[in-house]
Amino acid sequence: MSGQEEETFMKNRFIQNLRAWIALSRPPFHIVGVMPFVLGTFLAWKATGTINWEVFVLGVAGIILIMLSTYHSGEYFDRRENAISARLHQNQFAGGTRAIIEDKVPASIALWTSIIVFFIALAIGIILQFVYRTGSCTLLLGFAGALPGFFYSTEPVRLVKRGIGEIFIGFCYGWLPVASSYYIQTATIDPMIHWLWMPIGFSIFNVILLNEYPDYEADVATGKRNLLVRIGKPAGKVVYIVFNLLTCLTMLLSPSVGVPFKVIYFYLPFIAIALFIVWQMIKNRHEDARRLEILCGLNIAVNVGTSRSKSTRLNSSHT
Repeated sequence: MSGQEEETFMKNRFIQNLRAWIALSRPPFHIVGVMPFVLGTFLAWKATGTINWEVFVLGVAGIILIMLSTYHSGEYFDRRENAISARLHQNQFAGGTRAIIEDKVPASIALWTSIIVFFIALAIGIILQFVYRTGSCTLLLGFAGALPGFFYSTEPVRLVKRGIGEIFIGFCYGWLPVASSYYIQTATIDPMIHWLWMPIGFSIFNVILLNEYPDYEADVATGKRNLLVRIGKPAGKVVYIVFNLLTCLTMLLSPSVGVPFKVIYFYLPFIAIALFIVWQMIKNRHEDARRLEILCGLNIAVNVGTSRSKSTRLNSSHT
């Protein structure tokens, strides 16, 4: 191999490894954490008329790093289950990103990435609290998201196998990003947030629950006792439908806590999607692998819509 060929080979290999690492990081899923954070920032803007953009950028960076830590540790500690699930199902929501199990990224890289970015996120929290003086609870709020995220799949805690991981995810992607982004801008938490997080939290809980269906057989085989494995598919369907209806109800009732009524018009498409998924679940259409993959995608759209609709409308109503 000539020097030029070797250089080209190394360049192509680097690009392939970089693409695999990016896939392992799941960038499309970052929006489910960033959008609630944006919502909290808009709420703070509406309350005070100002935004500290440096604090906002650092906060978004912290959120993304916490999600990277969560996703990479999950891929590392779930690689056994992912390998089985990938063999059983040709589904983009089954088997994780497959970057590790297909040897595109060494497992050790995922583990070390999760640890390193965790501490970088911690450093950002320290900077926010002690340099930008965003409030005495800044680090506490950061740890409330970073620790459950990191230990969602990480041994020996491994919240995902204890049947409570889904609840922590609902909290960490629901109330927490809305409240923390508002807090670092104002050093307070508006009582309205205690209501506004509900459709976001309920819908992300359902994202996790529905995404456990494609991996069900692999999780049972490996003893990964998440919520769906513990209660079974029939009961899981009931829980999913209940939380989907709660998502719709809390969206419809949001004007009762001061959200502009016009937000309902932004909500309507996502309410329709949520109700469509409920109807599909009642008809047991989720038992078809291809249909389940579509429903998982629609489920994520509902979650994104719960925060995007509010932030879009609050922005336009402020201006």
